[in-house]
Amino acid sequence: MVAGGSGRRFGAPKQFLKLGDRPVAAWSVEAARSVANGVVVVVPADAPGGPGDTQAADHVRDQGTDLGADVTVVGGPSRADSVRAGLAAVPEDAAIIVVHDAARPLAGADLFAAVVAAAKVDGTDGVIPVLPVSDTLKRTSKGVVLSTVDRDGLVTVQTPQAFDARALRAAHRSGGDATDDAGLLEAVGATVRTVPGDPRNLKITRPEDLDLAEALMRAVPR
Repeated sequence: MVAGGSGRRFGAPKQFLKLGDRPVAAWSVEAARSVANGVVVVVPADAPGGPGDTQAADHVRDQGTDLGADVTVVGGPSRADSVRAGLAAVPEDAAIIVVHDAARPLAGADLFAAVVAAAKVDGTDGVIPVLPVSDTLKRTSKGVVLSTVDRDGLVTVQTPQAFDARALRAAHRSGGDATDDAGLLEAVGATVRTVPGDPRNLKITRPEDLDLAEALMRAVPR
């Protein structure tokens, strides 16, 4: 569970703010437990205690934001670095590893189950949930429209993402960076498949997204 973001765009580490009766990230930990034998949560390197503080998890819990993880580790300067820190805490005998962004608290147990089931299909290295692009897309430069982009085959990508553990570890050994782990697998020629995503599975990026998540949660309780 990647909860290592600093929340610069939000204005605060949103993964530790309250959504309903618990921290944002705690909802994802609960959903992950429906498919996982253990949950590793990666917290920010600048958590109370300072960068590199191996007791960061204790400081986070002291603030009343115990997320219920089995293991808590400190992340790195990039998303990929944070995932690699989490991978180091995952037992070597794990067959499938699920990576999820803590800023997506509405991902339900059914979506976790779908990516894990698809990851067990022979020949699959990774599985990502996707939604078709419905808006018209245009390429612009300096406020001028250059062209309309054909949206056929284009999708938006969500987490949780499930991976064959060996394929995920091999992709991360390259030391590369990407906006999601599937991008690292794509770079090394691995096979990444898709399952339908969930329109409610929004990513909390701005303060108003937290309000929207509250409204969605009230409309369809978890």
